[in-house]
Amino acid sequence: MSVFNQSRQNVIRVLFLVAFIILVIRLLFLQVSSSKYDLLALDNAVSKTVVYPDRGIIFDRKGRSILENTLTYDLMVLPNAVKNLDTAGLCKILNISEKSFHDRLIGSIIKNGKFRPSVFEAALNTATFVQLQENIFRFEPGFYLQERPIRSYPYKAAAHLLGYVGEVDSNILKRTNFYYQMGDYMGLAGLERYYEPILMGKRGIRYQVKDNKNRIVGSYENGAYDSVAVAGRNLNTYLDIELQVLAERLMKNKLGAIVAIEPKTGGILAMASGPTYDPNLLTGSFRKSNFSFMLRDTARPLFNRAIKGQYAPGSTIKPMGALIALDEGVITPSFGFACAGAYRGCNRPIACEHKNGGHAANLRMALANSCNSYFSHIYRMAVDNREDRDVRLGYARWKKYMNSFGMGVRLGLDLPSEDKGLITDTSFYDKLYNKSWNSCTNVFLGIGQGEMQATPLQMANLMCIIANKGYYYTPHFVSTIENEQPEDTLLSKFKIRHEVTKIPDTIYNIVQLGMQDVVDHGTAMGARIEGIGIAGKTGTAENYGIINGRREKLKNHSWFVCFAPRENPKIAIAVIVENAGFGATWATPMASLMLEKYLRDTLSAPRWKEVERIENTEIILPVVKMKRNKLDSMRREKLKTQSSRLNAKLLPAQSKNPLRKTEPITYLHIDAILKDEEPFC
Repeated sequence: MSVFNQSRQNVIRVLFLVAFIILVIRLLFLQVSSSKYDLLALDNAVSKTVVYPDRGIIFDRKGRSILENTLTYDLMVLPNAVKNLDTAGLCKILNISEKSFHDRLIGSIIKNGKFRPSVFEAALNTATFVQLQENIFRFEPGFYLQERPIRSYPYKAAAHLLGYVGEVDSNILKRTNFYYQMGDYMGLAGLERYYEPILMGKRGIRYQVKDNKNRIVGSYENGAYDSVAVAGRNLNTYLDIELQVLAERLMKNKLGAIVAIEPKTGGILAMASGPTYDPNLLTGSFRKSNFSFMLRDTARPLFNRAIKGQYAPGSTIKPMGALIALDEGVITPSFGFACAGAYRGCNRPIACEHKNGGHAANLRMALANSCNSYFSHIYRMAVDNREDRDVRLGYARWKKYMNSFGMGVRLGLDLPSEDKGLITDTSFYDKLYNKSWNSCTNVFLGIGQGEMQATPLQMANLMCIIANKGYYYTPHFVSTIENEQPEDTLLSKFKIRHEVTKIPDTIYNIVQLGMQDVVDHGTAMGARIEGIGIAGKTGTAENYGIINGRREKLKNHSWFVCFAPRENPKIAIAVIVENAGFGATWATPMASLMLEKYLRDTLSAPRWKEVERIENTEIILPVVKMKRNKLDSMRREKLKTQSSRLNAKLLPAQSKNPLRKTEPITYLHIDAILKDEEPFC
C-alpha cells in the first residue's frame, strides 16, 4: 500500500513539475521572445488610436480644388471600458435622452462588439465639440474624441458629380471582406465612390501610454509600433468649375440637365442636374437630417437627371435620322418632300409646325425648319428598304445604327448608376402587335417620340460623334491620377477610341452644314454668337405624366443639342428643361451662354443679364411646387430649432477650438443655401 501511495505522489510531483515548466516557458515566450504580446498585456496602459488619412483632392482643368479636406471630431466609445459614467452629463452635452444613449451604446456593441471602438456621435458640431473637449475627462476611458478629416466644397457646386462620403455599414463590411472597419468612411456616390481606391488613402495607428488616471503621457516604445497614415492620391479632371457653376445657375428653379463634353477627348466639362444642392449639406452633424429632407423632396434633388433622366429626344434625333437615310442610300442631300403642315403617309397625321411651301425642299432646309413630315418619311424609307423585303430586317439595322451611336446602351462613364435609355428591338413589336406591324406602327421614332428614350449624357455624346465625324471616347471626368501606377486601370477604358458604324465624311459634312443652318436661320437663331459657327438642333418633346391617378398630357420638354465651333469642335452640349415648351425658348439660350463662356472664357454685361433672367425664372409643375413648399416649410422650422439649440450651448472659449470654422452657428450658417443658393431649386 505504501508503494502505491509513493508511486501516486511521484506522479503528482511530475505533473506539477511539467505544469510549472510549461508556465515558465510560456512566460518567457511572452516576455522575451515576442514583444508583440507586451502591447496586449499592457492594454489597460496603452491607448490605440486610428489615424485617418486625408482623402485625395479633386481639381478642375485649371488646377482649382473643387473639394478639399477640413477637420472634424467624432465621439468614440469603447463599450467594455464604460464604467461609473456620468450618463446625465454626457446626455446633456449631446442633447439626447438617456434612452437614446442606451440604444446607441447597445447598437455599438451589436455592430462592433464591446471590445472594439465605435463612433457614438459623428462629425461633432462646434458647440458640442467645445463642451466635450473641456469635459472629456469625466467620460474616460469609455469615451474619447477622435480627429477625422471631412470634405468641404468651396464652390458649393457639382454635388451630383463629386458624390459624398459616409460611414460604412455591415453590408459594406461583408461586401469588402472586412477591408474596412466600423467607423471608417468611404465614398458612397459620384466620383468619391468610383475612385474610392485612389482617394481613400491608408489609415495609420498610433499607440500612446496612459497613466493611472487615463491621461496620455507619451508614445509607446517611441512609436516603434505606430504606422503612418498615407493620404489618398489626387484627381485631375476635365471639369471647368466656372462653367459648372454657370450651368447650375441656369438650371436653378428648373427640372432638367445640362451636359458639356470636349469631343476630342470625351472629357466632361460640366454636368448639371436641376434641382441640385450644396454638397456641404451632406457633411457635418446635420448630414442625416438634410439627407432625409432631400429624399422626401418631390423634385428629387439627389437624382442626377444628366445620367438617369430618360426622355424622348424629340427633334434632336433628326440629325441621326439624316445620317442613317443618307448612309443607307435611300435619299440624297437634294431629296425634298412636299409638306403641307402634316405627314399623312400613315393612318394618323403627324403635325408639323411649318405650313409654308418649300420648307422641306432638301435635307438642309428640312433640318433648319425641323420638318416632322420629312423625317417621318425618311425613317420609313430607311426601315422599308427594298433590299430587305421585311420590316424586321430594316428596323434591326436602324437599331444597330442607334446603338452604335450610343443610344439605348450605357456609355460607361466614371459615375455609378448610369441608365441606358431605350431603343426597343423587334421582339417588342412582335409581342405587342402579335407579329403584325410595319413602319407606320413606329413612325414616331423618326421624330424622336414613341418607344425611344435618351439621357442628356447620351445626347451630348451623340453631338461629339457628329462633331468628330464618326468616333468618340467614353465620356469621363478624370484626366489624370496623381502618381499614376501601372496597377491603376480605372482610366484605361477612357483612352480607347470608339469607331461607330462607318459613314463617309461627306455625309457628316452635309448633316453638319444642315445643323449650322438650324442656328443661322432656322429654329435655333437664339443660339447665335457672332464669330462662332454653331451646329445645333432644337427639340420639343411631348411629355405625359400621372396626375391624380390619370395619364395626362403635360407641357412639352425643351431640348437643344449643339457643338462648336463647327469647323474645329471644342465643346458639345445637350440641354433639357422639363415642362418648358419649345426648345428654342429655354434650352437654346442656355446652351448659347454655356458655349460663349467656355469658348471665350467670359460673358459680356448684357449676357450676364440674360443669365440672371434665366436663373430667376421658375419652371416647375404646380403639383411639384406645392408639395415642395410644404416640405420646405417643415424643414425651415426644424433648422431654426436646431440653430437655437446650438447657439444656446456656445461657450466663450470657442476661440480655442481647433476646428477651422469657429463662427457662431446660426440658422443661415447651418443652411445658408436656403437664402441665396436654394438647395432644392
